[in-house]
Amino acid sequence: MGEHMVGKVISRPKARETIKVTLDVDEIPKKWYNMVADIPGGLPPALNPGTKETLKPSDWEAIFPKGLIKQELSTERFIRIPDEIRSALAQLGRPSPLYRARRLEKALRTPARIYYKREDLSPVGSHKPNTAIAQAYYNFAEGIDHLTTETGAGQWGSALSLATAYFGMKCTVFMVRSSYDQKPYRKYVMKLYGADVYPSPSDKTEFGRKTQAADPDCPGSLGIAISEAIETAVGLPNAKYSLGSVLNHVMLHQTVIGQEVRVQLEKIDEKPDKMIACVGGGSNFAGFTFPFIYDKMKGKNDARFIAVEPESVPSLTGCAGGISRYEYDFGDTAGMTPLLKMHTLGHDFMPDPIHAGGLRYHGMAPTVSALYDQGLIEAEALSQDETFAAGQLFTRTEGIIAAPESCHAIASAIRHAQACKRENEEEVIVFNLSGHGLLDLQSYATMLGM
Repeated sequence: MGEHMVGKVISRPKARETIKVTLDVDEIPKKWYNMVADIPGGLPPALNPGTKETLKPSDWEAIFPKGLIKQELSTERFIRIPDEIRSALAQLGRPSPLYRARRLEKALRTPARIYYKREDLSPVGSHKPNTAIAQAYYNFAEGIDHLTTETGAGQWGSALSLATAYFGMKCTVFMVRSSYDQKPYRKYVMKLYGADVYPSPSDKTEFGRKTQAADPDCPGSLGIAISEAIETAVGLPNAKYSLGSVLNHVMLHQTVIGQEVRVQLEKIDEKPDKMIACVGGGSNFAGFTFPFIYDKMKGKNDARFIAVEPESVPSLTGCAGGISRYEYDFGDTAGMTPLLKMHTLGHDFMPDPIHAGGLRYHGMAPTVSALYDQGLIEAEALSQDETFAAGQLFTRTEGIIAAPESCHAIASAIRHAQACKRENEEEVIVFNLSGHGLLDLQSYATMLGM
């Protein structure tokens, strides 16, 4: 089975012959796409929790640098990516390849053509460095030397640890306790990059100690870890907080993914019928789909955009049963963040300690929430058993061990490919392989009964 280095040849191979589509380094996007510019009716603003008034730029300065605040509040459609960031992204493996899942298609006996974007090839094995590098850069440019953050499965913590090491900065990570225990190698990666890593809830913060006192066996949540990271950042000199998902500037930085996919599909004369990605806070889904949603608004495609979440954390799909609501809520458990309008299970929601730790967040990004509320994207909720079965099939056919989070996208792609088989319809299904699972083998072992 040969590889077609599509970016290197003159003639375009037919889509059916394509296995791998690559791009040159000079094809790394030069601008980020800002979905806020095109959300019908605009994005509901973040509010001061005390006054319920729209936050001013200065209200954000306790936790973010001015460069990121400007991006967070921007309504510009395109924002230039600094050359230093593009250079760093190239060193970390961008552009990433697009693959045709030929062996998976054969196993499913489907007429669908399935493609996947390989965000698992970064040094830390996920899409997270796309924003970690950008956030570290803007903080470093303003003289900040210490970043604090939270992490669920450890992919974001690993990415920020990498980025702070790249710029010679300090990093403190609060890792959700259930993942800290389940995924020990993630914390080793962070420590190798020089970060300090603590299980959350921890004894390092007032909120962590209070939470431990109320529930000594608390498995933790992203909301709790965010509270601890913010408390730490505010209490340290020359430190800021860094967030791996949810906020607009994070979604913005991830759009390098979708912009690359757009060029790669154009090279093989394909248009997507369905674009699928897992969602926790929403960053990999946003980065993968937002450029195509913009194209659809301009009449350039007729794709469906499907966000896939765990059944146990149904921030989008739970709206139908009243479990989740589209309303203003805190992004953290302690109520230290601004109020954001989002689909939320409630900031005090304590999710089950599932293996897909990166998807255990009570709310959805405001941009993703607004698009879902307006019917511009769809959502599905899948069981842990189904997603791991899909991941196992993907490993045996495509040879890649996917992260438990990414298995949600794989499982959905398989569902839709099987529907194509039943209905004898050809479709182009593209999903985002947001991370590898080589540091999640204990989760696989548990699911396999080993």
